[in-house]
Amino acid sequence: MLRHIKVLSLAFSFMFATFASAQDALPKRIQANYEVTKNGQPFATVKEQFVVTGATYKIESITKGLGVYALFGERKLTSIGEVTVEGLKPTHFELQQGDNAKKTLIADFDWPKNTLHMLVKGSVKDAVLTAGTQDLASYAYQFMYLPAPLKDAITVNLTTGKKLNQYQYKINAEQEVLDVAGAQYKTLHLVPPEQSKPQTETKELWLSAEHHYVPARIMIIDENGQKLEQTLTELHVE
Repeated sequence: MLRHIKVLSLAFSFMFATFASAQDALPKRIQANYEVTKNGQPFATVKEQFVVTGATYKIESITKGLGVYALFGERKLTSIGEVTVEGLKPTHFELQQGDNAKKTLIADFDWPKNTLHMLVKGSVKDAVLTAGTQDLASYAYQFMYLPAPLKDAITVNLTTGKKLNQYQYKINAEQEVLDVAGAQYKTLHLVPPEQSKPQTETKELWLSAEHHYVPARIMIIDENGQKLEQTLTELHVE
C-alpha cells in the first residue's frame, strides 16, 4: 500500500513539474495592436494587453473608432481568471461601450455550479457552462494553451456577454504566410464549416505559428453580411 502511495506521489510530482515547466515556457505578457476595417474601409484600432501573474491572468482590450466611428466611444473588454492545466479559466468578463452604462455587459463564470451568469440591461440570463468556455477577450489567448500541434478541428465556446456561442473550425493543413505591417507571419488558418444558415455569423482566424498562436488576423462576417477584418500591426511578447 505504502509503495502505491509513493508511486502516486511521484506521478503527481512529475505531472506538476511538467505543467509548471510548460507554463514557464509560455509568455507572461503580450501586447498586441491591430487595425480594423469594415467592408474594406478604416474602422478602428485595437490595443490589447495579456498579463499572467502567478496562477491568474488579466486581459484588457480597448477599441477606438476612426472618423465618424469615434463618436461611439471606446469599447473596453476586460477578462480575469485563472491559468490552469487546461489553459485560461475566466471568472469575470466585462464589456463597456463609451460612457453608456446601459450598454455594459457582465458575465460571471460560476464553475462549481457550471453556470454562466450574464447581466444584460439589469437582467440576469443564465446558461449552462461547459469546460473550456471563454469570453470575447480571453478566447484569442487560449489557443497557446492547447496541445500542439493543433488538431484538425477545434470547437470554441465563448460568451459575448449577451449570449453563449459555439464556433467550430477546420484547420488548413498547410501554413499560410501573411504579410502585414512590414512583417511576415506563418499562420494556421482556422476556417468555419459551411453554414447551413446563410444569416449566421462566421468568424475566421489566422494564428501565428511562431508566436504562440496569437491571432495575426481575425475576419468576422455578421448576420447582416458586414465584414470586419482585424489585422495585427504590432506584437510584443515577453
